[in-house]
Amino acid sequence: MSVSATQNAASRDALSAYGKKTIKQGSKSFALASLLFGREMQADAQMLYAWCRHCDDVIDGQSMGEDAPDAEMTAAERQRRLDRLRENTRRSLNGEPVGEPAFDAFAEVAARHHLPKQYPFDLLAGFALDAEEACYETLDDTMRYCYGVAGVVGIMMAILMGVDRDDEETLDRACDLGLAFQLTNICRDIYDDARAGRIYVPAALLGAEGVAADPASLLDETNKERVWRVAISLLDSADDYYASASAGVRRLPPRAAAAVAAARNIYRDIGRRIREGGPDVWRARVAVPGARKAMLAVSGIVTGVPSSLFLKSLKTPPRGALWRRQSMQ
Repeated sequence: MSVSATQNAASRDALSAYGKKTIKQGSKSFALASLLFGREMQADAQMLYAWCRHCDDVIDGQSMGEDAPDAEMTAAERQRRLDRLRENTRRSLNGEPVGEPAFDAFAEVAARHHLPKQYPFDLLAGFALDAEEACYETLDDTMRYCYGVAGVVGIMMAILMGVDRDDEETLDRACDLGLAFQLTNICRDIYDDARAGRIYVPAALLGAEGVAADPASLLDETNKERVWRVAISLLDSADDYYASASAGVRRLPPRAAAAVAAARNIYRDIGRRIREGGPDVWRARVAVPGARKAMLAVSGIVTGVPSSLFLKSLKTPPRGALWRRQSMQ
């Protein structure tokens, strides 16, 4: 191996270690699921996650998504941060050094997989909705946000897993999984977001329950049952996207199918806990215990691998009336 090749391998190893550390800190569920990938795919997925996590944290003023978004950050400061993220992302995609591990990791992955530039900038456009303090009047508005911050991540991850960049049908299913994840996130974090001055739940759904679309109304104890019913409505929508995404798992390589099925099972269980926990479920953070995560991951392996090996050629059912993705640019 030449000196240059040795240096490149060492650099990739360092960036891979950074990605692995980030995903372990930022998402235990995704970290567990990613262990089912092969070595190279695992490193790529973790490095892409590290860039996504970094961008999200910068916009929100968070650390690994653990704490609530910084409610004191001004819109002007968020815009300044967004502009910097866009510039560094542009430089990374053009092969220019940035000198920050999140962007160096992203540049490595984007180059290896010829990642279309549209998708990273769609993600940043999703974060821009936070910088602009966007309001979400309808479910369609919320779905557009979900695409920008999560659906597009599903698309990029699918490309890393070997899905052809022109295979729109399979990319749609990958997007659906991201949409389902984000709808689940919105329901899990509904009170944390309200305390930070943010509402991602459609105002129309809240209004149907007699709840005003403002943080004070969401945080009003007398509205907790109404808010819970709105969350259940969103989780019903999430289930439609989980079902659609499940039909696309068989289009992935076996180990990728196992990992995606595992992540789907774990995240969907968060919604189940909200349903079964009732209006008081948010008194503690809604989370899936480690032992159950392991069980759900094993279930993902049991269903994901055979579907990839034996059902790949079957035609996927139509998506029907589900929300259809479109570029944020």
